[in-house]
Amino acid sequence: MKNMKHKIMVMSNKGGVGKSTIALNLAYGLSETGKSVGVLDADLHGPNMAKMVGVQGRRLGAHGDRILPIELGSNLKLVSLALVLGSPDEPVIWRGPLKMKAIKQFIEEVEWGELDYLIIDSPPGTGDEPLSVIQLISGIDGVIIVTTPQEIALLDSRKAVNFARALKAPILGMVENMSGFTCPHCGEEIDLFKRGGGEKAAQEMKVPFLGRIPFDTQIVEFGDKGNPFISRESKATEVMRNIIHKIVEREVVK
Repeated sequence: MKNMKHKIMVMSNKGGVGKSTIALNLAYGLSETGKSVGVLDADLHGPNMAKMVGVQGRRLGAHGDRILPIELGSNLKLVSLALVLGSPDEPVIWRGPLKMKAIKQFIEEVEWGELDYLIIDSPPGTGDEPLSVIQLISGIDGVIIVTTPQEIALLDSRKAVNFARALKAPILGMVENMSGFTCPHCGEEIDLFKRGGGEKAAQEMKVPFLGRIPFDTQIVEFGDKGNPFISRESKATEVMRNIIHKIVEREVVK
């Protein structure tokens, strides 16, 4: 941990809000600024990062008793359980103690090297995995909470805020994902899952609001092809880079 300047966990209390997409593009965007970044996929039951960056089928290496992460670029590394499993269809049927042991190994036994940022993609919820990450990582800089605008997701995001507060983890802010959709044919804006709910929840919970990322069908296509959406110009990319600017300029990371 002493070789990592900043440690950030991206979490949600509800699945399907695009948490992994936000975590991955945050990591890629930070690496584009010249920062050295590691990505820890702590979603043990649904490790999707390998597919989303096009390295599915590859395996983690080893050097002595150290685990070697997959190099995604000159300054970007990934560790995921998907890079250990024999098949992408193999389920992880583990109880809490085994999951905590795996996360402990990914944190302590990986040869991360010198990192400016470690981005942890946590599974949905407030159970074993996010609890283990916060308890194992000393000096975590904070948590980014991802939500979608509809009220059901906002109920869960409030629980995530209170989870972080209960564990005394700084809350860097909330991201509202899938916020509005622009029809590619007529240009009309449609609020598929409403709009502005994440910002309102952030205000009510007194946490920073980092940005509103619109629904974009190409984000889905890029993820399926193993490319981050931040690699192309779009409204979503503009918002994501603004979020990254806040982090790099230490507006939220002190």
